[in-house]
Amino acid sequence: MSRAIKSMLEKDLRMRYSALSSLLVVNVHGLNGNDVNAFRQELGKKEIEVHVVKNSAARRAFADTVLEPLVARLTGPCAFVTGGPSPVDAAKELLRLSKEFPALELREGLVDGEPELFTIEDISKRKSKAELHGEVLMLMMSPGRRIAGQLLAGGRVAGCIKAVIKKLEDGEQITKVA
Repeated sequence: MSRAIKSMLEKDLRMRYSALSSLLVVNVHGLNGNDVNAFRQELGKKEIEVHVVKNSAARRAFADTVLEPLVARLTGPCAFVTGGPSPVDAAKELLRLSKEFPALELREGLVDGEPELFTIEDISKRKSKAELHGEVLMLMMSPGRRIAGQLLAGGRVAGCIKAVIKKLEDGEQITKVA
């Protein structure tokens, strides 16, 4: 491959992957052509893509980017998995598909620009973005629920005070309950 073509390939890879902060790496080398197509179709249903890229070109393209921690681990046949609602959802889908395609080798991944690489199994055990958003919303709403509960309790207290005032106005005696 000529130097000009390599340069164009690197530029294309930089443009394609520059906006990403998460990337999963698998090895599809053990799958036959039909299995690879079926594997890609299953992932495509979840809007997850698989790209096979030459390792040396990826190393040069990922240099000085968020994806640089992957550079040292790109050995042997590699395919990059991107897309889906979150990298956790993609990892869970890969884990599910690894049972259907036993020759699929799950390697490592980078999640949200963290400097540390994790195995795909570890990534799949994390909470997805949707789950994290739900937890944050619950935590944000929790104080509001407490305040609303206190206001309702305050209304009950006000009702009791009103009942005591009415009894006093009617001339009834109020006795202390032990």
